[in-house]
Order: sequence, then structure tokens, then C-alpha cells
Amino acid sequence: MNDYCIPTTAVQPKLEKKTVYLIASGDLRLQSNRVTWPAQAEMEEQLIAAIEGHGWSVKRAHEFDESVGHGFIGSQRQGLDVFRQLDVSAPLIVAEAVWQYSHHVLAGLTTHQGPILTLANWSGTYPGLVGMLNLNGSLTKAGVEYSTMWADDLLAKEFRDRLGTWLNRGKFAVPTDHVAPLQGLTIGAQEEKLGQALAAELRQHKAIMGVFDEGCMGMFNAIIPDALLNRTGVFKERLSQSALYFETTQTSDGEAQEVRNWMEDRGMTFATGPVHEQDLTDAQILLQCKMYIAALRIADDFGCDLIGIQYQQGLKDLLPASDLVEGTLNNSERPPVTSRDGNRVLYKDEPLTHFNEVDECAGLDGLMTNRIHKAMRQPVENTLHDLRWGDWDQSGTVEDYVWVFEISGSVPPAHLIDGWAGAVSQRQPAMYFPSGGGTIKGISKPGEIVWSRIFVEDSRLKMDLGRAAVVALPPEETERRWRETTPQWPIMHAVTYGVSREQMMARHKSNHIQVAYANSAEEADRAMLAKAAMADALGIEVAVCGTRKTSDW
Repeated sequence: MNDYCIPTTAVQPKLEKKTVYLIASGDLRLQSNRVTWPAQAEMEEQLIAAIEGHGWSVKRAHEFDESVGHGFIGSQRQGLDVFRQLDVSAPLIVAEAVWQYSHHVLAGLTTHQGPILTLANWSGTYPGLVGMLNLNGSLTKAGVEYSTMWADDLLAKEFRDRLGTWLNRGKFAVPTDHVAPLQGLTIGAQEEKLGQALAAELRQHKAIMGVFDEGCMGMFNAIIPDALLNRTGVFKERLSQSALYFETTQTSDGEAQEVRNWMEDRGMTFATGPVHEQDLTDAQILLQCKMYIAALRIADDFGCDLIGIQYQQGLKDLLPASDLVEGTLNNSERPPVTSRDGNRVLYKDEPLTHFNEVDECAGLDGLMTNRIHKAMRQPVENTLHDLRWGDWDQSGTVEDYVWVFEISGSVPPAHLIDGWAGAVSQRQPAMYFPSGGGTIKGISKPGEIVWSRIFVEDSRLKMDLGRAAVVALPPEETERRWRETTPQWPIMHAVTYGVSREQMMARHKSNHIQVAYANSAEEADRAMLAKAAMADALGIEVAVCGTRKTSDW
């Protein structure tokens, strides 16, 4: 007789009726979780009161941990251990008042059978809405059904009514009638011809996406499976950040100083100080300039058409933040860097498209945008932003709802008022960046933009895109918005055409949104439709959201 050790699966006790689990995914960094825990605890207190107001009870699936000083799930391992103890058929709320790493809870959510609600506060300072959008995009890619909610005030009647609907029915949805499939829209003959030709060119000649340490920011939704990406003609070159670190250390001080001199000659300001732990120092800037040179040379070594650096994780303990590098790479006018033999200027007079946080969806989008805008003689600089927050303009200058698009550190200076001369580099917060490093901070110039997002759903690539305006706000209103968010980062005041706050939050499948300027409203409309035609020809399912500036759909 065989004496096998056959494992048994424990049957978890059923949760009592009218009881809901509450979980909270946290950051990967211990200090961040400790600092932000009070905001999460306050939000949960209000949420529990709202749930109990409907006659339901709450069971927190994991307790506050005295040994670490917070009550977040802080790793994927911890998340697996938490979900292993749960009644898989019970309703569950993932409540977020801060940034979170989706992979901490994603594995458990993929096998949970009860109703799932992702829920966030509405705050610029504690951006649970950003973390929730990242989790929503990850759940969408994983094929997990969920409902989602957000609120300025968790005790307000409107939110309590929505919450009651989900508690009693297990589902809740905000209407998304602002979304129109591409097949129902009219695209100009020239725009359609251009989009199809660029798609054919990409598939025939192909492109290389250089990826430095895929996935270490924990964003499952930001990784495009190779089989889907390759169908567009784009192939990954998986690169190691250790190579970027080594190449940075091999770059000379003289070359790096030339990069900084070039930036300062064009008016950029570096807000420096003497203390490494709290200030942006000259030594940090020199290393960032070396990384810029190193990134271009590595990209050239592998023939990359675009690259993405993991801006926080991986290198944060070795080098200053990569923000100065990222925004500079995405600009046409930037410090020249020669090849190793000195015979060529690398990627001369054009951006080396960079996708922040190695968000491959933003990378593919950025590559397409660059080619569409170049062919249409529109500005080629484009970047992702966080869909960070939004509020009504308290100065009364703009009547529309104004979003805060705010990337985690840098944009191409061409997007800023006064370009390089409007850029200021400030030290990244020490809590996240012990080695420091400067940003490219500034205010985005007024103008017409195209916004977009590529995401994965139903095992295929999809794209949402629409139109918006960047508006000018008084200095005091801009400063208020910076105080409410992260004052070291560049800011864009955006008004989305025909897409309300509720509609954007209900539909958008990421915390990131891609933006590019056009020279006029009419040209922006055409660029958007040409990009839609290119995406469609590449096999990407396209939806256009809202309205365009020159006419309704």
C-alpha cells in the first residue's frame, strides 16, 4: 500500500449573513504604509459607519499589526495568507485611501466567488482613487467581475444609497453612455488612410520596446502579454536595471556636466541644497545626467524604439530618481548624446519615447502617438499622467470640472509653459526616494490635447480615447492644487470634453492616462481619429469617449 501524503483543503466557515469582509492593500514600502495608515483608518471608520447604517456588519479580514505599525496588506505573500482564511462566497470590499500595490491582493481576488467592491476616497493628498483605478485595471485584465465606487464624503446620502444597492444586490454600476464604439463613428478618408498605413508599416518593419525590470512596480494591468503585443508589430527587449546602474557609473563627470549645462543654458532651474537626505544636491543631479546618457546608449545598443525605466522600485536604493531622465527623453529638444564611438548623435532631434513606471500600455500608446503626430506635423511629445484628482475651480475662472493630471515626477518640457525655461527640478520626497533626485516640475501650457488609454480586457487589447483642453488657472488655484497633491511634480489642468468625473472613474481602466498636444482643436480631432484608425488596423478594439471640440459625435 502506498503511503502518500495527500494534502487536504480546509473548508472555511461561512461568514454570517449580512456581513461583509473589509480589506486594504498597501504600499510595498514600510515607511509609506506607516505614514499613511491614519488616513486609511479614518476612511475605514466612516465606511464601517455607512455599512452598519444599512443593518450590515463588517469583519476586517486582517488586523492592525503592532509590529509593523499599520493595518495594510503589505505583500503578495501576506495577501495569499489573508485570502486563504476567507469564506470565498462572502461579499468583500477593498477599501483604499492611499496608493496601493495591486498584486498584494490580486491573486486572492481572482478566486474569490462573492461580490467584490473596490472603493476609494476622493483626495489628492491620500490618492485612494489612484490606487483603486490601478486595481480596477488589473481586475479587468484578469477577468474578475467587480463593482466600483468613490466618494468625497462616505457619510453623504448619495454614497450611502449606492453602497446600499451593492450590499443588497451585489452589483452597482455608473452609466457609461459617453462611450461609443469606433464602428459607429465617421473618420475622414485621409485620417483613415494614414492610420492604416502606419499600422501596416509597424507590422511590417516592427519595433523594439526596451523594458527595464518588467513588473516591479506591482502593476499587473501595465504588462501586455507578449502574444498580444507582438500582433501589433512590437516586441519586448527585456533589460536589467543592473545594466543601467553599471552604465551610469561608467559615464564620465564631464559628459554629465555638459547635459546639466545644456539644460541650464535653456533656462531650467535646479532647486539645490547641501543636505543629501532632504535636499536636491549637485551630486544627485550629476548621477541623473549620467543615467540619461546611459539610457540612450543602452537603447541604441539594442536598437530600441522606446524604453521604460522602473522609476521607483529597483534603482531607488542605488541611484537618484529617474524622473529627470524620463521627461528629457520624451522631448524633441534635449541634450545631445553621442554613440560610444562618438560618430553619431543618438535619436537626433526626436524623442526616445519613454513609458514611466514601465507601463507597457502607455509605451505602446506613446509609440503610436509619436508616429501619428509626426506624420500629421503635430507636436510629437507625449507622456502619461496619473489621473490624480480633480475639483471645481475655486477661483471661478473655469466653470467646468478641472482634473489634476500629475505624473510622478516629470513631463517633456515642451508641454510646459515656457518650455525648458518654465521647468524647475525639485527633490523627490525622501520617504520614497532615499537617494534623492530631481523632478521636471512646471505647469502645462493651455491648449488642445488628445487623451487615451490602452488596456487589456477579454484577452485582447483595447483603447479608449477622447478629447480635452488644458486650461489656465490663476497662480493661487494652481498652488492650492499642488498643496493638495505633490508640489514637486508637474501639473496639468485638464477639462475632458463630454466626460464627467463619474463617467471617467466608472470607465477608466488604469491610474494612468496618456496625453499629447495638437496645434488646434480641429487638428486634435483629426489626430485622435487617425490614431483610432491606426489602433483599429492593429487589431485593437477602439472606443471614443465623450465629444470632440469642433462638433459632437
